[in-house]
Amino acid sequence: MNTLIYTAGLGMVCLAMEILDLRKLLVPVILLGLAVIFGVNLMSWADSGPVIFAGLDMSSMLLVDHFSVAFNGVLIVAAAFLFAMSHDFYKDEQHHLSDYLTIIVFILCGAMVLTSYSNLVMMFLGIEIVSISLYILAGSRRHDLRSNEAGMKYFLMGSFASAVLLFGITLLYGASGSFKLTEIASYAATYGMDSPMFLVGSLLVVCAFLFKVAAVPFHFWSPDVYEGSPSLVTTLMATLVKVSFFAAFYRLMSSGFAGIDPHTSTILVIVAAATMIVGNLVALKQINFKRLLAYSGIAHAGYMLLAILSLKTNSASALLFYGATYILATIGAFAVALPVFSSTGKETIDAFDGLGRKKPFIAGMLTLSMLSLAGIPPLAGFLGKYYIFSEAIHNGYVAITLLAVITSIIGVYYYFKVILAMYTKAGEDTEIQFPMLYSIVGIICVALSILLGLWPGGLMGLL
Repeated sequence: MNTLIYTAGLGMVCLAMEILDLRKLLVPVILLGLAVIFGVNLMSWADSGPVIFAGLDMSSMLLVDHFSVAFNGVLIVAAAFLFAMSHDFYKDEQHHLSDYLTIIVFILCGAMVLTSYSNLVMMFLGIEIVSISLYILAGSRRHDLRSNEAGMKYFLMGSFASAVLLFGITLLYGASGSFKLTEIASYAATYGMDSPMFLVGSLLVVCAFLFKVAAVPFHFWSPDVYEGSPSLVTTLMATLVKVSFFAAFYRLMSSGFAGIDPHTSTILVIVAAATMIVGNLVALKQINFKRLLAYSGIAHAGYMLLAILSLKTNSASALLFYGATYILATIGAFAVALPVFSSTGKETIDAFDGLGRKKPFIAGMLTLSMLSLAGIPPLAGFLGKYYIFSEAIHNGYVAITLLAVITSIIGVYYYFKVILAMYTKAGEDTEIQFPMLYSIVGIICVALSILLGLWPGGLMGLL
């Protein structure tokens, strides 16, 4: 709870700094604030349990446990990387800098609600805090038609998904008489499979979450929104937001819907299989880097759905590890891609042509990030897939795990398209400018990917 309060306070400080015309200090203050919040979050590890605020027991709304503390830590680190890159990304939009950064801080607040909710009302509030903020950021480039299209598409389809979610919550409340996950779980275990209202409500809620994580067949918004949004916003959606939605999805399925596992597991198996197949196959023909990573994200959503299916063996640690490695690899890739896009004026894969000759160190960082996304050892992406697949096999999902392995092999091809462009094509003589902060973020992400690939126990042992 303290972590959430301090993060919200940081957002208010950002607004105050705009009033005081202290925009130049925004990024340093936010990074310092996130460092303090990370420490506060670590202190919550020993205090996990019911949330007490102003003398009131808030455990029916929020629950601080090892799950929420671990995921919050990963999200705070991801947010710090994004804010570090924002300093240069918004250098030409200083008059809107505090607006953009404050919105991202509040997105982090919503993500923290999603990791720690114990009530469907709080879950809905967390989703809407994140979603409404993203609608604004996706369409924030007012004079860019692609940004306008991305914002409008995301708003219309996201609003429809929120309506489906709200209707599903209404049916769950009508059947169980409660918004609390503990009471919903009790009802699901006793009467869930015999209650059509409860089953329909759970199906609607699951479908809404599948939209939020861009799983097939609710994925159509993702490539267009990723391509049209400002590149830093795309990075935000692909990393911090996606992992927070998966954390919320896992909490819902493990703490609320465990009693109707036969009803949901069949649906999720079909969706996971379709998501892995569509994501990887369609990514093969992409020439736009952001669309390629959008379909890559869809494929990774299919892999992370295996953790949602593997509740019998408590797959939370595998989901945490996979989410962390996916964030590091994706942010590491965008830390190289954003300066390339800015220098070349292109967002296609051929923008990276000849980068291995012009900037060998930077090209090496992008190569390692792509290899981690592809699941090549000894990088952490390999172990992320290994842990997820192992959990699925232990839960009896052998066939879909085999499919996941096959689609992962297919996925290696489109990641190597980027690598081959850097090392085998000549490219133009355009000078690529890499700001220091982008280089620092890329180096840290790659270093952590290597470290977790060699020593995964530090993260896997948390849950």
